[in-house]
Amino acid sequence: MAESQSPANSLARRVRDALNGIRPALQMDGGDCELVEVSDDGTAKVLLKGACTGCPASSMTVTMGIERRLKASVPEITRVVAV
Repeated sequence: MAESQSPANSLARRVRDALNGIRPALQMDGGDCELVEVSDDGTAKVLLKGACTGCPASSMTVTMGIERRLKASVPEITRVVAV
C-alpha cells in the first residue's frame, strides 16, 4: 500500500529534491548539507557537513547558494537557516 503524502511530507520531499540539485556543488568543495526540518512558517533548517562546518563562507553558502536555490525551486520556503 502506498504511503500517503501529507502536505508537510510533500513539501519536505520537494525541499530534499532541490537540495539534491545543490549538493554536487557543495561536495566539490568537500562539504554537504542535510535537511533537518521545514517549519510551518516556511523556514528550512539545514545541517552543514564536512568542509562546510565551521567554514568562514558558510553563511554566504546558506544565503546566496542554498536559500536562493530553494526559494526558486520551492516557493513556500521563506528562509533557510543553518543549525
